[in-house]
Amino acid sequence: MVAVSKRYGRDVSSGRGEGGGREYNYSTLLEELRVRIADGTYAVGQSLPTQREFADEFGVSRDTVQRVLRELKDEGWIQSRQGSGSRVVKSPIHSGTIPQEAPRLRAALGPFVTRAFAQPTVRLDVFTLTSESLDAHVRLQAEHIRTEYIRTGKITTERIELRMLLPSESVQLPYPRALKPMGEPEEAYGPEQLDRLQERIQERLRGITRRHTTSLREALRNLETEGLVPSVAVEVRSVPLVPAFKLYLRPGTEALFGPYEVVKRSISLDDETEVDALDVLGLGSTLIRHVNDEGDPNSTGSVFIESMQAWFDACWERLAVTS
Repeated sequence: MVAVSKRYGRDVSSGRGEGGGREYNYSTLLEELRVRIADGTYAVGQSLPTQREFADEFGVSRDTVQRVLRELKDEGWIQSRQGSGSRVVKSPIHSGTIPQEAPRLRAALGPFVTRAFAQPTVRLDVFTLTSESLDAHVRLQAEHIRTEYIRTGKITTERIELRMLLPSESVQLPYPRALKPMGEPEEAYGPEQLDRLQERIQERLRGITRRHTTSLREALRNLETEGLVPSVAVEVRSVPLVPAFKLYLRPGTEALFGPYEVVKRSISLDDETEVDALDVLGLGSTLIRHVNDEGDPNSTGSVFIESMQAWFDACWERLAVTS
């Protein structure tokens, strides 16, 4: 008999989530919970399941669940209080920052990607530090295409074109930058020890990028393999630049632009070492929307989109190499 979570309708009969028997660990559980928050499964203001419920559903230890929740809190997705559990916050927060009662309205990546995928031909150009945020939203759209085809039997998306620029792995990024393990005095760690920590958190970042880039590619290419989208073109190139901002372009239509804010936060390594570090938070960062005004080529939105498209195309053609 299949046991189903009464609160969220998840199959927990085998100690795993609904991913067809997917094996969960720290990284995959973190990814799953990010997606659930992004797609509204855990709505803003809603309390999350308990640590025990998560452990039972995904077949992981309570320690793993605690690490994942700490990471989500550091990234600004959730807020936790002793004895009260965790809940999805109204607006993203950074460590040590109190959320505002009436946050400013911000542009969001989810609706932007939804608008792109509402067109028969999906065109996206992206420059980002990792593909983490985009991956979650693209996989949601891929699942929507699959669900709609099952429901109607019709193909609505004719072609998907995605070009993505990521920083070259050879580039020495200034963030994340290790400071010291949490709770340890700074004088206890010399340059050589910090260098080792630095390489570990840089490799962690590279691992995040590889994982989400692979996930995104597979999600889109599977649509073509399954016959749900006749043509899919996904190309990723690396460029010798340090991203100071993220850029999402729907060529000739609209753009999202967001600067990366450097913050101090803790980073959890695979061996559960907690490292104080300077880092940037892509998930939940402020995004500014610009819209092309077809009737006024001199409008702020039109000029911004034209100039950023020219910048992207120049980097793509002259600086980038295929990953």
